[in-house]
Amino acid sequence: MVGKNESESGGEKPLDLFLKIGLDERTAKNTVANNKVTANLTAVIHEAFVTDGCDRTVGNLLYTVATKFPTNALLHRPTLLKYIVSSKIKTPAQLEAAFSFLAATASESLKVDDFEAACGFGVEVSLEDIENAVNEIFEDNKNVILEQRYRTNVGELFGYVRKKQPWADPKIVKQIIDAKLYALLGERTAADNEKPTKKKKEKPVKEDKAIVEETAPTKPSEEETNPFSIFPSPEENFKVHTEIYFSDRPVLRACNSKEILEKHLKVTGGKVFTRFPPEPNGYLHIGHAKAMFVDFGLAKETGGCCYLRFDDTNPEAEKKEYIDHIREIVGWMGWEPFKITYSSDYFQELYELAVELIRRGHAYVDHQTPEEIKEYREKKMNSPWRDRPIAESLKLFDDMKQGKIEEGKATLRMKQDMQSDNFNMYDLIAYRIKFTPHPHAGDKWCIYPSYDFTHCIVDSLENITHSLCTLEFETRRASYYWLLDALGLYQPYVWEYSRLNITNTVMSKRKLNRLVTEKWVDGWDDPRLMTLAGLLRRGVTATSINAFVLGIGITRSDCSMIRLDRLEYHVREELNKMAPRTMVVLNPLKVVITNMDDSIMELDAKRWPDAPADDASSFYKVPFSKVVYIEQSDFRMKDSKDYYGLAPGKSVLLRYAFPIKCTEVILGDDNETILEIRAEYDPSKRTKPKGVLHWVAESSLGLDPLKVEVRLFDKLFMSENPAELDDWLGDLNPHSKVIITDAFAVPSLKNAAIGDRFQFERLGYFVVDKDSSPEKLVFNRTVTLRDSYGKGAK
Repeated sequence: MVGKNESESGGEKPLDLFLKIGLDERTAKNTVANNKVTANLTAVIHEAFVTDGCDRTVGNLLYTVATKFPTNALLHRPTLLKYIVSSKIKTPAQLEAAFSFLAATASESLKVDDFEAACGFGVEVSLEDIENAVNEIFEDNKNVILEQRYRTNVGELFGYVRKKQPWADPKIVKQIIDAKLYALLGERTAADNEKPTKKKKEKPVKEDKAIVEETAPTKPSEEETNPFSIFPSPEENFKVHTEIYFSDRPVLRACNSKEILEKHLKVTGGKVFTRFPPEPNGYLHIGHAKAMFVDFGLAKETGGCCYLRFDDTNPEAEKKEYIDHIREIVGWMGWEPFKITYSSDYFQELYELAVELIRRGHAYVDHQTPEEIKEYREKKMNSPWRDRPIAESLKLFDDMKQGKIEEGKATLRMKQDMQSDNFNMYDLIAYRIKFTPHPHAGDKWCIYPSYDFTHCIVDSLENITHSLCTLEFETRRASYYWLLDALGLYQPYVWEYSRLNITNTVMSKRKLNRLVTEKWVDGWDDPRLMTLAGLLRRGVTATSINAFVLGIGITRSDCSMIRLDRLEYHVREELNKMAPRTMVVLNPLKVVITNMDDSIMELDAKRWPDAPADDASSFYKVPFSKVVYIEQSDFRMKDSKDYYGLAPGKSVLLRYAFPIKCTEVILGDDNETILEIRAEYDPSKRTKPKGVLHWVAESSLGLDPLKVEVRLFDKLFMSENPAELDDWLGDLNPHSKVIITDAFAVPSLKNAAIGDRFQFERLGYFVVDKDSSPEKLVFNRTVTLRDSYGKGAK
């Protein structure tokens, strides 16, 4: 592997090259481990003429170009690199603006003035400019900030500043906002950490009936109620799919002939056939949930069939662990494949079609090194072996198959169009030599087909009617249809949709793999990750994920970021209906009821808020004794009007039990630490306090209640889009996982099984974790009770 990378960078090790441009050693080593990123970054460094090194800031921007540059605008990449190296573009915000502008420009000529204006070229934002913008925002929002104090939405303040100074350094903006908040509000107080009190809803003003009728909500469109209505039927697949423009021949208008379509419809019976084609080289994340919803959902909606196809063309990356995981997760998500197949099932057919492609004059055996291929593509130059005789390529391709040619010494390339405006038509590789046994196909093959050669052909062989994928594959559509047309094969209908991007997390396999392998998280199923295994372990249901995907729709609007709150809304909606209520105290504070004897009462507690009184299954028993425990946060030494917890001389209601009144507070030697509360209870329940607290009592006097471990999970990253940060690992939330080892629970939880979900009253929704043992239960917090998304934004 190292030798291969050395050859790609002209004899210099990629690691040394990456260190020269200022990447830290860990990032550089992780990059080298990824062949695709290594190749891209090496090409970018050479294009930028910085093989001797550059400033670290420039290097980080070059790395971002290598990983995020829009593929439909590769023509303009050298121009962008000149701006970066000359420090005309020097911030991530400018670079993102450049990506957006170039993606829209694509292969059209670049309008330099518009480009520079869009990227903030020449705009210098001083520290004073940022401070002035922050001061102005704080002045405009001072009353709200003083009212909300540290509950103020800092993200909104950040957004206001960004509107005023879009090219300001975000790190400096954050520092100034934090400093300004501290200067205005001072140290955080205990009240700042309290949950905000709910305001009473005002009664709506009665409206005139006629007006209400006029403003009634409009009926949802068919696309909103059925997102699959946008797709054509299989019988319509005779229309032109796309137009492919060539530099040396007429336009190809890809479509099926009447004969080919009739043959296809005869095999399928006119049904819709789709496929979900994951690569078995990692764990699935929530973006794959959207892909499953689109692929399986369309088939289900139309009474069709959906394959689960493992795209296993790279024997070095596939693992049985990943295959087993994918099969399990697809089932958990509620989808049942029509058939499970592997791309490797078709290796013989693919080989025969490759031979046919050579015979038709559309492929050739090439001996260029990877570096030479890149150079020739960039210069739009034909390979010296491009026009070799067909018979010669057939003989050499057979030698490749027989293992007579060394790995890396030959490839089979498709003869497409090296002068095309589309980079994905530059004679893509169809086959490469790898002397590596295949996990599914064994050691039969030493040549393996590429994704670009395999994907469209297997779609055709499986009679897929709708080949659906995310927008980054849109530039490959020309190659897809070129190959099927060149072989005279049936052509599926191709449609691309936007990727699912969620705030406060990362979705790329490279970043997820780094988080796992470098142990920033506790494995692929860490509940903080947006992997489907992580969401399952966190207690999220498959139905809530599917409802979330349905809610955001199947659109082509890319670059949109969906707030995590929106997913949490659907999770709460689901768990509110299915999770029984129970009581757990996270940080116990002992309360001794002095006017109660040593007897133990058995009280009824509701599993559901609207439990009917005559349904015994809707209740569970909780012991009530003279020693109970409440949350430490539910007691204060000083009372206030807006506080509903317990305080000296104040009464609260213990849920499902009795009112209690604090009569004494036992303090520690420091005269501050609260050790114990003394209270009296009202057995007649005549006292009607406003505050209601959850609690757990000793079921046997002198013995602690049931002890459980509770893990409180929060957002993994502090920023909404950590992927755009240079130091994205530095944005990890240090409080994303808080472990409480000695929480107290009611006895009825003792027999809870792994995967059981509950609502801990006043705390949130929780699930029993797989780390639980007979000695101690472990609960993961799925989501809090608070809903910041809001019902108006469903």
